Amino acid sequence: MADSFVKSQGSQSVPLEYTHEEDALRIFGFWIFLATDLLLFASLFATYSVLYRHVGHGPGPLQIFDITGFSAETFILLTSSFTCGLATYSMHRGQKAAMMAWMIVTILLGVSFISLELSEFASDIARGATLQTSAFLSAFFTLVGTHGAHVSFGIVWMTLILIQLAIHGLTPTTARKAFIVSLYWHFLDVVWIFIFTIVYLLGVMS
Repeated sequence: MADSFVKSQGSQSVPLEYTHEEDALRIFGFWIFLATDLLLFASLFATYSVLYRHVGHGPGPLQIFDITGFSAETFILLTSSFTCGLATYSMHRGQKAAMMAWMIVTILLGVSFISLELSEFASDIARGATLQTSAFLSAFFTLVGTHGAHVSFGIVWMTLILIQLAIHGLTPTTARKAFIVSLYWHFLDVVWIFIFTIVYLLGVMS
């Protein structure tokens, strides 16, 4: 079993994704990107908090939110965060096959999440709950849809990294890319927890 930790500057060990200074800077830069993306979602949450009671003549949260549906979405996405963490753990142990397997599971769970979300949106639209129906629905579809778009991008991104791992193996570059996409995925899970609590739970309790 290969060890993905390398020696640098004396006896100190660093993860493979931090082997080169350029990789460390790229990871730091991605943390900055996540901070800016957090501001985007904070703005969307603030907008939703102001508009969620403005239902007009359309349905409100109680009429369109399905507890079974959003609970299943939450379980699937949180499980995908766990499997993504297992992929990173396997990477740090130099287990490329296990890492790729857990990434595939994460991707499949992400696809399941998006499928459920699209089904939810289609059901809402079929009942006349569209983006144009009310301020509440505009804010809801924008917030949840933006998160869904991020998840969809993450699925494509992780798939491309998976292909690079299959071709080039576990190198400092592929390790850095895999680590960054894992940060992105965990960030989306954190955002979803807020959506689950602020949008769905408070919606069905109001």
